Amino acid sequence: MRYLHQPYKSGFTLLELLVVLVILGLLASLAGPQVLRQLGGSKTKTASLQIKELSTALDLYRLEVGRHPSTGEGLEALISAPAGAKGWNGPYLNKKSIPQDPWGNDYQYRAPGQHGEFDLFSLGSDNQQGGSGEAQDVVSWE
Repeated sequence: MRYLHQPYKSGFTLLELLVVLVILGLLASLAGPQVLRQLGGSKTKTASLQIKELSTALDLYRLEVGRHPSTGEGLEALISAPAGAKGWNGPYLNKKSIPQDPWGNDYQYRAPGQHGEFDLFSLGSDNQQGGSGEAQDVVSWE
């Protein structure tokens, strides 16, 4: 004897799928801002670490040349010898170019600095002085 109806096939109803989608949406709205906040904080930490690395290279340059590079010579003096830099034994960085900050901007360098022998800083995500959060300046003198 044949059955007139087909056996019950397991699966999800439309209502069950909608409930799952709503739950996933709620989780994403709660977790998303936290993830973005962590990503922003990691860029600031990366900039701080790069500034420390560049500061160490600048100090090594000073030990060998007898002075820090001038503002005009800039950070490029860590890669190639500027004119008149006796004792230059570089390059002082592993890479063949000066890194940019995590937001794609050049690091700012002044020597002599207003806060020490040199000032090395990033202007943050907004590339303007001041700011808070991810837009805050990351500096070598603090």
